[in-house]
Amino acid sequence: MKKLFLILSACIAFQVNAQNQSVSFKKNDAEKKIDVLVGGKYFTSYFFPGEAILKKAVLYPILSAKGSTITRGYPVAIRPGERTDHPHHVGMWLNYEDVNGFDYWNNSNNISDGMKSHKFGTIVHEQVLNMKSGKEKGELGVSATWIDSDGKGAKVLAEKTTYVFSGTSDIRVIDRITTLTALAETVLFKDVKDGMFAIRVARQLEIPSNKPDIFTDAHGVETKVPVLDNTGVSGDYESSEGITGEKVWSTRAKWMNLKGVLDNHPINIAILDHPSNVSYPSYWHARGYGLFAVNPLGAKVFSNGKDERNLTLKKGESVTFRYRTVIADKQLTKDVLDKMQADFAKQVK
Repeated sequence: MKKLFLILSACIAFQVNAQNQSVSFKKNDAEKKIDVLVGGKYFTSYFFPGEAILKKAVLYPILSAKGSTITRGYPVAIRPGERTDHPHHVGMWLNYEDVNGFDYWNNSNNISDGMKSHKFGTIVHEQVLNMKSGKEKGELGVSATWIDSDGKGAKVLAEKTTYVFSGTSDIRVIDRITTLTALAETVLFKDVKDGMFAIRVARQLEIPSNKPDIFTDAHGVETKVPVLDNTGVSGDYESSEGITGEKVWSTRAKWMNLKGVLDNHPINIAILDHPSNVSYPSYWHARGYGLFAVNPLGAKVFSNGKDERNLTLKKGESVTFRYRTVIADKQLTKDVLDKMQADFAKQVK
């Protein structure tokens, strides 16, 4: 009975402050972005500068309701003291490391020498399909094409993505629903580590570390992540299954929450998986150095070879991925996050 009372109290307390604010958009053709405003305050931008700058469109930067920037600046806008590894980690994005043998994840304009001979793909923004402001939410629909040979080859996948933005006085929410349709005769998403929906967070939200790390991708290329000053670094993961810290990497969960302190107040960033997604609940590619990713198509590395998943689409076939990201200027309890994930499952099909 006591536990039930605490759960109900947590849900009621959350709902009391859950008055949604209006969402509007501001198009900036010169800078190739669409700004998203919640309650008249800047939230994020759909940023599509083109392949000469980024190899995919992203949401960047992303701010909390109180105005704290939760995403890393590098390589678009470098900030003092932050890491400069993995230049392809920009804002919030969705792509994959191995689609018909081409790497859409690691492609950037700052490719290391060890990757120069690698086969890359590019995701080309095509058009804005719709843009709807609203009193309680806003919707942005866009299309893109996944092209092999670094954007100079064949069209592999057609992408249609719907972003739904909403927010309250202390919460911001992003739903991303992406449908990928095969344009090639056969499209194989090979089971690999690097994918698929991700955020690269600000330095303050990393997990404190007193040692350098070396991360090796599926092609044997190493990236060194050095030790930095841990002053103000306060991040910690917690999964729906009760796993915390660095141990969440390679585990499966319905949601993952990254907790920390930014600008002298608590910040929580939760990514919610959806029951209709492939291989729900997914494996999580969540790293202490600031990469926060969920990978529904990778399993072999995460399971030490016990599990393997290779997704194949024939021409005209589609697969849809659904994720909700909650950014809160406060602590989110397990009970509240469980309810949020259940609501997401009901609200989005």
